[in-house]
Amino acid sequence: MALIRRSSILPVSAESAQALAAKIELFEFVVAPYLRIRDIDAPRTFEAGSRGSGRLWWFGVIPAWRHHIHLIRMGAGEIYTNEHGGPVRRWNHRLTFEPLDARSCRYTDEIEIDDGLHGLGTRVFARLMFVHRHRRWRALTRVLA
Repeated sequence: MALIRRSSILPVSAESAQALAAKIELFEFVVAPYLRIRDIDAPRTFEAGSRGSGRLWWFGVIPAWRHHIHLIRMGAGEIYTNEHGGPVRRWNHRLTFEPLDARSCRYTDEIEIDDGLHGLGTRVFARLMFVHRHRRWRALTRVLA
């Protein structure tokens, strides 16, 4: 098991950031262009209890695995999911949105990964993807602010 965490300050309210995070389009934006998701079987906006899956593609052209997500909890300032697919048996993902003032928040991604024998590769990927995700989040929220 590995625990990976990354935080960023976003120039939008915690409520606005959390509402964005509940949308499939936001996930598609923050992982692009490295990952694309196709054949999505999920609601466009997630809420507690929602389940979904989609086929991941590297750079939009190389097929990868089907990724599955179950939104366990969504409350004030938090979204918590259980995910799995491909080399990852368990990817418990907690997103938190801590208000700093009326127009900014601290956004934190935290994942607990059970990746079996694929450990190092999955952890390196997760760390690099978090750097990219947070860069994309900051770019998007600067435009929205």
